[in-house]
Parts: sequence; structure tokens; C-alpha cells
Amino acid sequence: MKLIIAMIQPHKLPDVKKALYAADIHKMTVTNVLGCGQQRGYSETYRGVVHEVNLLKKIRLEIAVNEQFVERTIEAIIKGAKTGNIGDGKIFVISLERTIRIRTEEEGHDAIG
Repeated sequence: MKLIIAMIQPHKLPDVKKALYAADIHKMTVTNVLGCGQQRGYSETYRGVVHEVNLLKKIRLEIAVNEQFVERTIEAIIKGAKTGNIGDGKIFVISLERTIRIRTEEEGHDAIG
């Protein structure tokens, strides 16, 4: 079992969801977050005052999958999020030690579904 965490650009969320659905991945958690990486933000001028924006809007996707879905999930996220420019995002793959479905108390692979 793996937890896949992806940081993507907000405008790419519909494309990523479409690619995930096509790969038969339907369960995910989506969160609006702020962050910066190589982009390091940008400067803008408002009424003559320079304003530094170093935290940019991003979308955080969290998807728990069984082993046979790991590669297709990663491929779908890349397919939907990639533009070839700095700021496309990152994908983190973390091992899940234990998973429990609260409703049925199922554990492990059965809990993920």
C-alpha cells in the first residue's frame, strides 16, 4: 500500500482528474495549499508599491492505492499535470504501514478498495 501525494498547479486539476478517472482511479483527497519551489514566487506592483509574492497557490492531491495501482496513478498525474515548465509540481510516494476503513473496520488492502 502506498500514499501518493502530488503538488500540482490549480488550473491543471481538471486534466489530472480526467487522467486519473481514465486510469480507473476514483478515490482522492484534494486540498488547496500555498508553497514555492524553484519558481521562488514573483513581484508585482500595486499602486506604486512592490509586493513580493513568494507563496504560490497549488493543489495537493492525496491518493492511497494498492501496489498494482501505483505506476498507473503516477503516470496519470504526470499526463494531466505536465506542461514542461517550472512549477508543474512534484509527486511523493510514501509507504503506508496500516490502513483502516472506519465504517467496516476492514484493514490493509481491503480498506483501500
